[in-house]
Amino acid sequence: MMKLPQFLSKKATCNSHGQDSSYFLGWQEYEKNPYDEVRNPTGIIQMGLAENQLSFDLLESWLEKNPDAAGFKRDGESIFRELALFQDYHGLPAFKNALVDFLAEIRGNKVSFNPNNLVLTAGATSANETLIFCLANPGEAFLLPTPYYPGFDRDLKWRTGVEIVPIHCSSSNGFEITESALHEAYQLAQKRNLKVKGVLITNPSNPLGKTISRAELNRLVTFVDSKGIHLISDEIYSGTVFESQDFTSIYEVLIERNLQNSSVWNRTHIVYSLSKDLGLPGFRVGAIYSNDEIVVSTATKMSSFGLISSQTQYLLSVMLADKKFTSNYMRENQKRLKNRHNMLVEGLQNAGIDCLNSNAGLFCWVDMRHLLSSNTFEGEMELWKKIMYEVGLNISPGSSCHCSEPGER
Repeated sequence: MMKLPQFLSKKATCNSHGQDSSYFLGWQEYEKNPYDEVRNPTGIIQMGLAENQLSFDLLESWLEKNPDAAGFKRDGESIFRELALFQDYHGLPAFKNALVDFLAEIRGNKVSFNPNNLVLTAGATSANETLIFCLANPGEAFLLPTPYYPGFDRDLKWRTGVEIVPIHCSSSNGFEITESALHEAYQLAQKRNLKVKGVLITNPSNPLGKTISRAELNRLVTFVDSKGIHLISDEIYSGTVFESQDFTSIYEVLIERNLQNSSVWNRTHIVYSLSKDLGLPGFRVGAIYSNDEIVVSTATKMSSFGLISSQTQYLLSVMLADKKFTSNYMRENQKRLKNRHNMLVEGLQNAGIDCLNSNAGLFCWVDMRHLLSSNTFEGEMELWKKIMYEVGLNISPGSSCHCSEPGER
């Protein structure tokens, strides 16, 4: 093992980044040998990264029809110099107004958003970390339902020093977040002498690819209210629901229960990004929404370490303000997601592999327990390596998502 230079900090050299997990190792193996239909047909196909590339043609078509936005012009006049200078880190008002309208549109206008309660960040990764910095101290904990996005081990823990305690969910009931699972996780944290500061959910779920039911959301609100803790709802896949029930935002549940004047209203926060719904992860556009003015103020101060460029904000403010485009885009993108999902599920089922019923996101949660050499996590990793190196597919094993059942992925 390489000896770490003594002149580096413990934070920089600690192993809590999670880079050695199978999730990140899969990326590394793909990057060494990426599949290309012509140049490298025997390479590894990347299926462990949530990138939505299905509707780039719609975005490119809009850019061709709106050259002023892409060319940084307003009414035919260049605003390059205006955008090139330092901007207020609160964000461009036009972009914040357009973004909150887009958030409401995705939610069927059942929830409205105040641009003054919005904090802009360089992607959802930055948004989640900033929120954790604001809500918890090092050594305190957040509860997360399993399976959860493997990157949270990096995003929520590495620099903040905050711990994650899993809320273990089971395949026997479709990974429902039950009351007993919530209380068991809370009690586990107490046994570990960890002060629980909140619960973080991803809705729709990464990696399950399904929306969290209204009953589960109500259960979560009741739980965090009874404990006096925070609830973070990461809703970056809210515009990808392609089948069955509509997406239910956590704020919709709070409003239905007339909790706007309660303390839980100020302790419930939303994270959002344009990386998934619009397929723009390279633009690094994320946001925190909170009704707590202190959280908004402190998060805004911290956001100065990860701002969205003014050029990006301007371009997207024009795009999102085009309501005809956003409506058509969301409808067509969801249609394409459904078709691609159905194609994948049909192929897997023909191969004898069952899939969890899902209706959103960019994921397919599959059951490969019958392919394990042993019903252990060692058996799961053995299968993962075969799929990676012999088949040429990078998929994320369930253990990287902290699933408690080997063979789920």
